[in-house]
Amino acid sequence: MGTKGRMMVGMDVDELIALLNRALADEWLAYYQYWIGSKVTMGPTRDAVVSELIIHATEELAHADLLAGRILQPGGKPILEPKIWYDLTNCGYEAPVNPFVNEVLKQNIQGEQCAIEAYNKLLTIVKDKDPITYTMVLSILTDEI
Repeated sequence: MGTKGRMMVGMDVDELIALLNRALADEWLAYYQYWIGSKVTMGPTRDAVVSELIIHATEELAHADLLAGRILQPGGKPILEPKIWYDLTNCGYEAPVNPFVNEVLKQNIQGEQCAIEAYNKLLTIVKDKDPITYTMVLSILTDEI
């Protein structure tokens, strides 16, 4: 079922789905960045950092689940091919080429800062137009902060 031209409380459904798919791409890339970081991180505080990275990876996966669910609600389709994540991402992906604890943490902090900025922009767009998405994004933003 197409969504073309349908409006949701003052917002075009296609625009909303496109924005949510961009956020979904970010969450999947963030999940992978945390997950792979937990596998390759090295350094003196490795064990503590790995535990944190796994917790954050789990949170990112939960965010992806929320976003996919919201995309489906008005009849949209979540990103079906991972290769498209790179085309849609707001925040990109930085491989942990230098796996030392400080570098991995620095990369992940930069990713979180970008996510906070992206979700703040999304909140501004959906405010007063889509209370369901607004509430969901606010919840995700709270986790990101």
